[in-house]
Amino acid sequence: MCSTAPRGPIFRRSRMGLSQDMKAVAMVTVPFSILWRESSAERMEAAPLTRSLDVDLLIVGGGFTGTSAALEGARRGASVCLLEAETFGHGGSGRNVGLVNAGLWLPPDAVIEQMGEAAGTRLNDALGKGPGDVFSLIEREDIACEATRNGTLHLAHSPDGLKNLEDRYRQGNRHGAPLRLLDADETARRTGTNVFHGSLHDPRAGTVQPLAYCRGLARVAIARGATLCEHSPVTSLQRQKDMWVAEANGHTVRARKVLIATNAYHLGIEAPFKPAFIRFNYCQFATTPLSPELQARILPGGEGCWDTAMVMSSVRVDAAGRLIIGGMGSLEDPGKGFHESWARRKLQALYPELADIDFDHGWSGRIAMTSDHIPKVVAFGPGAYACFGYSGRGIAPGTVFGTAAAAALLDETEALLPVTPIESHSETFTEAKAAYYELGAKLAHAVSAR
Repeated sequence: MCSTAPRGPIFRRSRMGLSQDMKAVAMVTVPFSILWRESSAERMEAAPLTRSLDVDLLIVGGGFTGTSAALEGARRGASVCLLEAETFGHGGSGRNVGLVNAGLWLPPDAVIEQMGEAAGTRLNDALGKGPGDVFSLIEREDIACEATRNGTLHLAHSPDGLKNLEDRYRQGNRHGAPLRLLDADETARRTGTNVFHGSLHDPRAGTVQPLAYCRGLARVAIARGATLCEHSPVTSLQRQKDMWVAEANGHTVRARKVLIATNAYHLGIEAPFKPAFIRFNYCQFATTPLSPELQARILPGGEGCWDTAMVMSSVRVDAAGRLIIGGMGSLEDPGKGFHESWARRKLQALYPELADIDFDHGWSGRIAMTSDHIPKVVAFGPGAYACFGYSGRGIAPGTVFGTAAAAALLDETEALLPVTPIESHSETFTEAKAAYYELGAKLAHAVSAR
């Protein structure tokens, strides 16, 4: 995860007390505050489950996957019940960067190498079209989520990073993706900073306010007749004869089909299925709104960006002109000061004119990663799927997988899925790997951008 060791002064205690670096780490000034919860134009709320139901499709989890599945099920005329333990988008969907990316973190050739030609091409094609599915759905259903389809920029942080982008450019174009490789000057014009060696522009992609998108999906699903319940944690799920039976809030939901869409925020039930993944964390910091003059120079096109560094970072602006910088790491455990100190240094390195600007929001969320970085659909029983493991690309894959899972379950046609279902999936040493990634992020953030 991180091959750079921290410099001595980071952990040195001087005769006068803490070193300057340690003082900076200790001075955590940004309270945990999720921007998207304050800025969402979609204010969807739903009541808890208060009665027992019989439905065609039960969905557990109210993120991108679950709400997309609920909407698709309702559009097909099925009776649908979605149970969310907290609130819609409480987990990764409401803590997302908001980049509507095409494809996976893996380049398309790597997907095919792992899955085989036919299966890999099937997944690449489905997720290459994913942003189009998202933005078409937003337009069709009139979801107010700051949708901006001006593409994304994958930024070369080093000469080696540029070589990586050149390879991705060749692969993407060979597979039909309309990618453009931009030089350093064009990248500087689009980003407002000259620190990058070039970038890869994907015009298929864009940005959204992620929580507003998730809430909008929930709102439309309810309007089409689905029953969606917040504050309704599922405490048991069993197969009884030819039905699935779930317990929540002291009530029973019986369903012909069931979809588990909890991803990295799976709670409560251990049987008959619990998703296996490697957890890693991603944190973000949002500035106060930039002045009109700065907005005209910093990401004026509104592209969402992330870089090629091993411990990657992201940068984007929202509709109010806030600059949002993100990187690996959690703000919900000890050591969060390393991440905030890094964010302040990183922001100054990118945009020196923002050295004194305040962060008014800071938050983090969990991401479910699989060892091979391929999302999974597990068929854990008759008429039962679980979708998970988007490895940080939740918006388009979650929409694609959720929509397809609802269709496949209701039509009893697994060919509608972007991947062939498997009967089980396991991961080894997940907690040790999660701790390793978090430590790696802390060490990298302790020494980078200095």
